[in-house]
Amino acid sequence: MTFAATILTLYPEMFPGPLGQSLAGRAMERGDWSCETVQIRDFATDKHRTVDDTPAGGGAGMVLKPDVLASALDSVADSRPVLAMTPRGKPITQARIREIAAGPGVTFVCGRFEGVDERFFEARPQVEQVSLADIVLSGGEPAALAILDACIRLLPGVMGAASSGHEESFEDGLLEYPQYTRPQEWEGRTIPEVLRSGDHAKIAAWRKARSEYDTRSRRPDLWERRGGAPGQSASDAQHEN
Repeated sequence: MTFAATILTLYPEMFPGPLGQSLAGRAMERGDWSCETVQIRDFATDKHRTVDDTPAGGGAGMVLKPDVLASALDSVADSRPVLAMTPRGKPITQARIREIAAGPGVTFVCGRFEGVDERFFEARPQVEQVSLADIVLSGGEPAALAILDACIRLLPGVMGAASSGHEESFEDGLLEYPQYTRPQEWEGRTIPEVLRSGDHAKIAAWRKARSEYDTRSRRPDLWERRGGAPGQSASDAQHEN
């Protein structure tokens, strides 16, 4: 089954963009996923093909019109989830990415300017308002590319090792443990001894402890949400080599 991505945008030339390269590009060539763009402006009804207007109540910028955007979405409506990229949305999670990747595909609505008329979301309740991070972008396209990349890499056969997608940041509520490779010593810094021991149980324990420590120190929000974790304390993990 092909994972079908449809993107509603004012800039269809931005897709597939970087996703036409590397793992995602090869997956597209194999037919693992497809990318279709819908030009929002095609659904404007006036001679100037107007897609936006000034904010009600005054203010800077322009707002995407609900009638035009709804017509564009209705033209591709099906059972796939619909994600609208907006800094006002709910933060996307790895768990939600996994759910989407396991389905038939996804539709993205990429906003621009000052945002989208709120009536669009009221009239189309199936649309999930999603935020990539606590940042503001010039449009929803870069966020859609990032989320689509996160989905594509989880499709069967895209990543080389079947376990590659499971031992990563956020998969179990923790940040991933740090990685090392050759040379064994570089600028006076050596690979931790435990990783060179060949003892798989000790390596697994070290990685778990480092994941817990790094999560607690770098992302206390994730640590608190997870409710902590049993096993080695974060302070021990910090110093173990």
